[in-house]
Amino acid sequence: MLRSFDYTLDYAHLDLRKHPELYRIGRGEQGVLLVEPYKSEILPHWRFKTPKLARASSDKIYAMFLGYKAAGDFVGMDMARKFLQMGYTRARRYANHPGGRKYSKEDGTVLPYGLDPLKAEAAAIFKAKWNLAKSDEDYLRMKREHQARWESGHDTK
Repeated sequence: MLRSFDYTLDYAHLDLRKHPELYRIGRGEQGVLLVEPYKSEILPHWRFKTPKLARASSDKIYAMFLGYKAAGDFVGMDMARKFLQMGYTRARRYANHPGGRKYSKEDGTVLPYGLDPLKAEAAAIFKAKWNLAKSDEDYLRMKREHQARWESGHDTK
C-alpha cells in the first residue's frame, strides 16, 4: 500500500535531500510548496503570467529536473515535475477565470468562465514540459524504486 503525502513533518526544518526516505510522492502537486531544499531552489524560477515568462520558467525548471536526474536525486526530479504541473494548473485556472478566482467568496458557487488566450498559451507551454518530465523513463523507474523502498509499507527503517 502506497502512502499519501505526509503533512505532519516539520518541512521548514527538514532537508529531504538528506532524508529522501521521508518523502512521500502523494497525489498531483501535494507538498510542492513545502519540501525543502527544493521549494527554495525551484520557486524563484516559477512564473506563468505571460507565454514568454512561462517558456523561460518551464525551460529552467525542466533543466533543473534534468540536473536532479543527473545527480540521481528522485525527490528533486519529483518536485520539479510538481512545479511544472502547478505551472500548468495555475495558468489554466487564470485562463479560465479572470483573477484566478474560481469560486465566489460570497456563496462558493463557480464564477463565470472566461478565456484568456495568453494564459491558455502559458498553460500549454507548462503542460508540454510537465508531460516530458512525467513520462521520462528514468523518472518512472526511480519513482517505482522510491515507492517500493520507502512507500510500500515495508520500510527498512
